[in-house]
Amino acid sequence: MTEELNFKAICDLAINVCDISKEALFSKTRKRPIQVVRASVSYIAMKEEDISRKVIAKILKRDRASTYHYERYHKKNFQRCKIYRDCFTKIYKEYKNIDGEKDIFINKRQMKNYLLQNGVIEKDRSDVKLQVKSGEVVCNIKTSYFDFSNQLENVKLAMQNYHYTVKII
Repeated sequence: MTEELNFKAICDLAINVCDISKEALFSKTRKRPIQVVRASVSYIAMKEEDISRKVIAKILKRDRASTYHYERYHKKNFQRCKIYRDCFTKIYKEYKNIDGEKDIFINKRQMKNYLLQNGVIEKDRSDVKLQVKSGEVVCNIKTSYFDFSNQLENVKLAMQNYHYTVKII
């Protein structure tokens, strides 16, 4: 998945686990329970998924400085703030449960064969490449400029039960 989709999935998880509304999470409110959820999902996204601060800030409608703040004060908040600790722990446990259910690939050939058998078509001439990463394995899929969006959708469908990221190069 792309960084944006991964982060949105973490946000959706937090919305369900913490029983808050989507509008509240993405709003400008400074209410402590909402702020705590925002900080928790940002920290998990940065540390577990290596999602860039720019993407997190864009989706949360915040500036990047907020993400630095969330990271800097995580340890302190976790030690001293019961609301933060409880919220972070609840979201993190659920995140690990979902993350643990997804597989990763062991080698490049296995991943490429799997993608090709599941609807992804590789072109001889490539204008664009899709870089698919699962665990430590990276696989490039050659595609044309006109067909890359279709192939991107095919990759998403094929990899829905796997932990992965996709970059367009």
